[in-house]
Amino acid sequence: MKKNRNSFSGSMGFVLAAAGSAVGLGNIWRFPFLAARDGGGLFLLVYIILTVTFGFTLLITEVAIGRRSAQGPLTAYGFFHKDWKFLGMFSFIVPFIIYPYYCVIGGWVLKYLYTYATFDYEKLCGDGYFGSFISARWEPIIFMTIFALACFYVVYRGVEKGIEKYSRIIMPSLVVLVIGISIYSLTISYTTESGVTRTGLQGAAVYFIPNFDGLTLRKFLMVVLDAMGQLFYSLSIAMGIMVAYGSYMKKEVNLGKAVDRIEICDTAIAILAGLMIIPAVYVFMGTEGMSAGPGLMFVALPKVFESMGFAGDILGLVFFIMVLFAAVTSAVSILEAITISVMDKFQWTRRKAVLIMAASGFVLSLVVCRGYNDWYFELPLPNGAVAQILDVFDYLSNNILMPIVSICTCILFGWIVKPRLLIGEMRLNGYAFRRKTLYIIMLRYVAPVLLAILLLGAFGLY
Repeated sequence: MKKNRNSFSGSMGFVLAAAGSAVGLGNIWRFPFLAARDGGGLFLLVYIILTVTFGFTLLITEVAIGRRSAQGPLTAYGFFHKDWKFLGMFSFIVPFIIYPYYCVIGGWVLKYLYTYATFDYEKLCGDGYFGSFISARWEPIIFMTIFALACFYVVYRGVEKGIEKYSRIIMPSLVVLVIGISIYSLTISYTTESGVTRTGLQGAAVYFIPNFDGLTLRKFLMVVLDAMGQLFYSLSIAMGIMVAYGSYMKKEVNLGKAVDRIEICDTAIAILAGLMIIPAVYVFMGTEGMSAGPGLMFVALPKVFESMGFAGDILGLVFFIMVLFAAVTSAVSILEAITISVMDKFQWTRRKAVLIMAASGFVLSLVVCRGYNDWYFELPLPNGAVAQILDVFDYLSNNILMPIVSICTCILFGWIVKPRLLIGEMRLNGYAFRRKTLYIIMLRYVAPVLLAILLLGAFGLY
């Protein structure tokens, strides 16, 4: 059963790879616009509290599931209880759906990086440029293909020679770039035509200081749900990834300490991502620019970089290098989750498994690309959004299946298998597990309720 299974060389290899998965587009792209929309410091406070309670509970559970079973997500849940094999199928379907559109978005990032690298960046600031690019017939496919081939190569190389090796290079580089851009973002200033001067430090204040203006109980609940939804992106929860990476963790590695480090690294990067983006957007576009939503990275930021002159051109290049690093580490982990799943299930070699999974993902990526031209449609979703093919994939995976996977995981290990089995796995190698009582309460009671509320929102029931 284990003949094809690799492992991380040690604790640092696991932490870097897992943190690389967690620190993806969700942190660089999604976290800043949610923080800007949801009252800055208020969102940060709620997010941090949820990270050390709700997020920690699901994260350490999935890693422990992987190490205890030494199997990928498709078969791991059946290892604990044969009647819960269906949960493994859900955990496989989630990354299988996410990987194709993640490659498409990775291709968009690569296109923007290429444009900055070839000094053709002025066209990125044109109104409607992003829409015209993603709706083009061939260009998005070309960049998506290059991105997908890079991910395929890393996963094909295996765990230690591929994922761990490149994580050891990319993650430190990513951290340096994020810190550097964050510091620079605080130093900039801009005077408008009306004579109003805005500074990066003022933008940081907007980001860090809670804004309670007009706050109602309903709005606060929405902030909590936004922060909780963000944790799925930020910590790679319910995607099968942490189960897969946990299965590569050696028994002598202190699981609890490793997860603590992932928490710290991921949260720090998420906060820094907001610090490097929000002050810059505030300086050049005011609070109105901060409401750009999901288009913040591809629409608003290029205009911000153009406003900075030559420094902005360099910063734009560095920024998209950093975003590409983050996208690759996350996409690699998603592909690895589905690859190890079929390796464990069907006893395929890594070569066969990654070829089939990457090829399947590529076909679906082509479908997503076509969703912006030949197969374009506008589908109203229950949560009020209007969707194209990419949005439908995202809605099914992130809004529906991921909460379902997490709710079922809480039920299985909170009530049926019982928490003590995984707690024993966590305590190997002397981990004190001071949050044990909190963990049990969250696993059995709080997390399922919060997840159920999140799921109800996805169906448009509030």
